Amino acid sequence: MNVHDFSALDISGNERKLSEFAGKVLLIVNTASACGFTPQYGGLQELQDNYAGDLVVLGFPCNQFGAQESGTNEEIASFCDLNFKVGFPLFAKIEVNGAGAHPLYKYLTHEVPGILGTKAVKWNFTKFLVGRDGIPISRYAPGTTPAAIEQDIVRAIGD
Repeated sequence: MNVHDFSALDISGNERKLSEFAGKVLLIVNTASACGFTPQYGGLQELQDNYAGDLVVLGFPCNQFGAQESGTNEEIASFCDLNFKVGFPLFAKIEVNGAGAHPLYKYLTHEVPGILGTKAVKWNFTKFLVGRDGIPISRYAPGTTPAAIEQDIVRAIGD
C-alpha cells in the first residue's frame, strides 16, 4: 500500500485518485485559512512553482484545530486564490484525526509518526513528504516552513 492507492474529493467535489500523481514527489499538507501558519501557503506555492514537473503540493483543508477553517469549500478556494494565487491542487475539507479521519491521513500518520511516535496530527500545516513511489519519507511540524524542507524535497526529486 502507498499514497497512490487513495482518492479524495477535490475542492470542487470531484473524486481524484492520487495515482494520477505517481512519479511525482508529493508534499501533503493539512491547511487552514485563519491560522498563524496560513502565510505558508505562499511558500508552498513557491515550492510548487520552483519544482513544477517533479513536485506536487496537495492541500487538504481541515477545521479540527481551533476552528480555523470554518468556510465552505468554495470560500476556501476563493481565499487561497485571492490571497496566495494557489495553483496546486486543493481538496475538499477533511478530518485528519479521530474516527472520522480521512483514510489517507490514517495511513500517513501510521507510516510517519510524529515526535515520540505520536500518530495524531498536532495542528494545521503539518506536512508529509512522499516519494515518487508513493511511500511517505518524512513528516514536518506545522512551524517548519516550506523553505526549511526544500533540501529534503530536492533529495527526494533526485532519488
